[in-house]
Amino acid sequence: MNTLWLDIKEMLREQFEYRELLYRFTTRDIMLRYKQTVMGFAWAIFMPIINTIVFSVIFTRVAPIQTPVPYPLFAYCGLSAWNLFASSVRFSASSLSGNPGLVSKVYFPREIFPFSAILVSLVDFGVATILMAAMMVYYGVMPTAAILLLPVVVLVHLTFTAAVGLIVAVANLYYRDVKYLLELVLTVWMFVSAVLYPTQLMGGTIAAVVRFNPMTPIIDGYRTTLLGVPMADPLAFAVTAVLSALLLLWSWVMFHRSEFTFAENI
Repeated sequence: MNTLWLDIKEMLREQFEYRELLYRFTTRDIMLRYKQTVMGFAWAIFMPIINTIVFSVIFTRVAPIQTPVPYPLFAYCGLSAWNLFASSVRFSASSLSGNPGLVSKVYFPREIFPFSAILVSLVDFGVATILMAAMMVYYGVMPTAAILLLPVVVLVHLTFTAAVGLIVAVANLYYRDVKYLLELVLTVWMFVSAVLYPTQLMGGTIAAVVRFNPMTPIIDGYRTTLLGVPMADPLAFAVTAVLSALLLLWSWVMFHRSEFTFAENI
């Protein structure tokens, strides 16, 4: 227990000491992502818009479903939250293997790489939220007092994302197959995360899988705080918050203790 506490203190101290480096990496990655692109930050909302249009056609024309708010708004909210998670995990996976010179030759806490990838995706999420505000005005959906709890939802979301990001970053460093399998996993994971439909519409085994999925209460949390949609299972959100914190603690300590072997496997 004493060793664990010493590790936690060292991890937090290093992040504070190297906070300027985290900022530099984040701004560098943002500039690299949108450098020499015609649309610039518009790419942050392009895919959620296209997916919202496609799924709106499917679930309002081909196979209509009932949602508590207009379906385009329901879907865009879920897709924006999902994209923050998926893009963070995707870029975290290659964050170590994509910087071999820095990982093998210079000392600093390597957690900065996946954390920087998450912060870049958080900036994209902020841009996407501006469009969501415009859609809420268009559809006449005003936020309720529940919006005061939005920071809690974002914190739980980032905690879970950081935990998964650290795990896939290490896994992809040792086994490069991870980045290829990750795309398949993320695609399947999205369809069992209540991104596109309410969990109340499902039953049987699929419903159980969706409800035990940590991303389901997180996405429900966004719809509750932003759109005023009643949360399907508040207890599930509380359980997800606790498990996310424990998972982040475990993954961060695991990452910290193994980072001295990264240079041998880069």
